[in-house]
Amino acid sequence: MAVWALGINHTTAPLDLRGRFAYAVDQLEPTLRAFRESLARRHEAAILSTCNRTEIYCAGEHSDIDRTLDWLAHSGGVQPGVLRSHAYLLQDGNAARHAFRVASGLDSMVLGEAQILGQMKDAVRAADRAGALGTTLNQLFQRSFAVAKEVRTSTEIGAHSISMAAAAVRLAGQLFEDLGQIRVLFVGAGEMIELAATHFAARNPKAIAVANRTLERGERLATRFGGETMRLADLPSRLHEFDAVISCTASTLPIIGLGAVERALKARRHRPMFMVDLAVPRDIEPEVKALEDVYLYTVDDLASVVQTGQESRQAAVEQAEAIIDAGVQSFLHWMDQRHHVPLILQLNAQADEWRALELARARKQLAKGEDVEAVLEALSRGLTQKMLHGAMAELRSGDAASRDRATSAIQHFFLRKER
Repeated sequence: MAVWALGINHTTAPLDLRGRFAYAVDQLEPTLRAFRESLARRHEAAILSTCNRTEIYCAGEHSDIDRTLDWLAHSGGVQPGVLRSHAYLLQDGNAARHAFRVASGLDSMVLGEAQILGQMKDAVRAADRAGALGTTLNQLFQRSFAVAKEVRTSTEIGAHSISMAAAAVRLAGQLFEDLGQIRVLFVGAGEMIELAATHFAARNPKAIAVANRTLERGERLATRFGGETMRLADLPSRLHEFDAVISCTASTLPIIGLGAVERALKARRHRPMFMVDLAVPRDIEPEVKALEDVYLYTVDDLASVVQTGQESRQAAVEQAEAIIDAGVQSFLHWMDQRHHVPLILQLNAQADEWRALELARARKQLAKGEDVEAVLEALSRGLTQKMLHGAMAELRSGDAASRDRATSAIQHFFLRKER
């Protein structure tokens, strides 16, 4: 059995390329089904897609990493060579190590962040619903979760980590003298926006509003923070009201265009606007960043902020890597054992067949009234003869070298002394 993984993340691919391979949670199942149908062999598969990465994990009798890369490139509308130049391709132990590091937050833009673990669990559930999660990948991910838990409980890897949302608040604080005097608009109502709203709400802004495609979900979030709800369609006409705009939706196209921001700035008499685009693909057109009175940050722009303090956690990283190393070795040992499962099943089946034959013979003899001791003696003798027949035959046949090999094996398996 082989395991392989390939993907792109914030360190290997630019934001716009990552956007081509971004899948919303409800897209994972049909995407996995399409991937498996494109292959001659239905490999196990799971897709992890976040704002910072898209990765596909597979398992099968033989590695099919090139075909997997070709399919992923086609799904994103790019040439395989372009994707390969930005992708990492990992197999077996390296694939397991990567999965463990991702789950533990060691491969994240925010060192030690915990959100990725929930996203991985979502990916596993989607793969299971799609019928793409087999024994091997399930084992890989369950071990990933166990390793991540040990890393978080045994090290300080997540201590003082700055989340993307906290980084956004920090940057806003550098632009506005008093965050209590600003009006904040959140576009979207997903987990990332909820996290961002929590951080901003802690600074008691003057007003909070939530714009979302689904009003009901937006209302739930707005009510929690004492804010108002607005329709996404009203966004262009009301954009000028807000000093800070934080956006993260699942839209495949930008929902805040250059023209809308220019009109908003004119209405604001060019008072500065702080904008954070946490979405992949982008929610805000990149040209907005060139406007003089707009301070626009993407997920990649926040990288330098969230890296703060990582050097002081190097000891925790080393501890985490040691835990991950042990997890990888354990997974590889499990994988190696899986190779012998068919032989073990055959041995058990053969032993059960012999046992059934001898029991049937013993029952017939007892039914005839034969002596119980004699029947038990015959039963035990019959079983041992069947078990030793193959070994005896090897010792009596073949050339000298074959007999020597048989002798060594028989001594190892049958003549071991109990300690």
